[in-house]
Amino acid sequence: MDGTLLGRRASLFHDADGAFTMLGARALEACARAEVEVVPYSGRRQSTLLHNAVILGVRSWIYEAGCGMVLDGEVVSLVEEADDAGANALLLERFPLEMYDPWNRGRESSRLYLGQDVDAAEADALLVEEGFGAFRLVDNGVMHGAAAGRAYHLVPREASKARAVARHMQARGYAPEEVIAAGDSMEDLGAADVVGTFWLVANAEPAVHDAARALANVRVTEESNGAGVYEAIITTLAERRTAP
Repeated sequence: MDGTLLGRRASLFHDADGAFTMLGARALEACARAEVEVVPYSGRRQSTLLHNAVILGVRSWIYEAGCGMVLDGEVVSLVEEADDAGANALLLERFPLEMYDPWNRGRESSRLYLGQDVDAAEADALLVEEGFGAFRLVDNGVMHGAAAGRAYHLVPREASKARAVARHMQARGYAPEEVIAAGDSMEDLGAADVVGTFWLVANAEPAVHDAARALANVRVTEESNGAGVYEAIITTLAERRTAP
C-alpha cells in the first residue's frame, strides 16, 4: 500500500511528487479485467484496511504486517495472543521511537511506531537478550503519510508479510508461479520467498535494491509507486498472454 500502490500522503490518485495520476487505479482495472485477485498486504490495522478494501473493491487483505488476514469477510488471526507490554517499554526506553497515534490505536496484535534510523536487527537482538524473544521489530520503510520518519512495527516473531501471503495462497489454492507480489520495503521483499515473481518498485530505498539483487525472482520496475505497480501488472499479463 504505502510507498507502493499509493503516492504522496498515501493517495491512490497521486504520485510521489503529488501529481495526479490514474495509473494506480488502472493497475486495479487491469487485474479486474483479467480476473486476477488483488490482495493488499500492509502494516495498517484491520479496521483501516476494511475501509480501504471497500474503496479498492478487493475481497481479502493482510493486516498488521502479517498478524492476520481477512478472507472474503472472515477474519483469520495468524498469531497467538501474547503480552507485549515489556517489549514495548524496552523499545521506547532504548530507541528513538514514539507511538504513532492515532494510527496505533485499535491494533489487535502489533504496535506501530514512528522513528528515525532505528536498526531493526539491533532491536531484535536486544529483545532476545532481555527475554522478549517472542517479538521482533519490523522496519516497514519510510512513512508516506502526514508524518516524517519511518514506520516500525512490534509484532509477534512468527508474524511476517511473507508468511501471511503464503497462507492466503494456500487458502486460495494458488501455486507460486501463479502469483506476483509488489512492494518497496525490506519486509515486503520477504514475499519473494513464496511467490513466483516479486516486483520491487523503483522508489524502494538503496538497501532494499541491494538485497533484491541476490534474489533470482525479483524484477525492478522503471517507474515508482502506483505507476510501478501498473508496470508490473501490465508486463506480467502481457508476458503470460504471449507465453507458448
